[in-house]
Amino acid sequence: MLSAMRSNEVFAGMTPEESLAFLEEIRETAPKVCSIALTAAADAFKLRPQYLQRQPRQRQAEWMRKALGRRMMVPVAEEVLAEYFLEHQLELLTELLDAFGLEHEEGVLQGSDFECPDKAVLEKAVEEFRGGEDKQHRELLLKAFAAQTSIEWPALEGVL
Repeated sequence: MLSAMRSNEVFAGMTPEESLAFLEEIRETAPKVCSIALTAAADAFKLRPQYLQRQPRQRQAEWMRKALGRRMMVPVAEEVLAEYFLEHQLELLTELLDAFGLEHEEGVLQGSDFECPDKAVLEKAVEEFRGGEDKQHRELLLKAFAAQTSIEWPALEGVL
């Protein structure tokens, strides 16, 4: 049986181009998320944050990707992804949660028992969700959702 995907693996699986695009986006639209990600990168590589800030964006993105891709960075990687989608992609997040039939309030799951829909419902929901615009953000959200520590849905990981 495969082990469950974790949030650090979302970052580890990014290409350099994807990590640069993510960094550029959070720099413009989510400065709090950007600060969390770059501070984590600086800490992971024992760099002064000011030094990292002066580096070219491609290098910053690479350090962010490598730092958040580490196994020990699961909580930080999960926080970065959660904050990003809750604060800056809420419409997309609520669309996914509605597709899965999960009770939520403005993207925040309600309750503590998150039953995985049966495989057919799950496959249909993922297929419909993937059919919308902005495919890059949709794929990132699906991976981020599957990688949450509060959700254990092996069937979703199998669909992805």
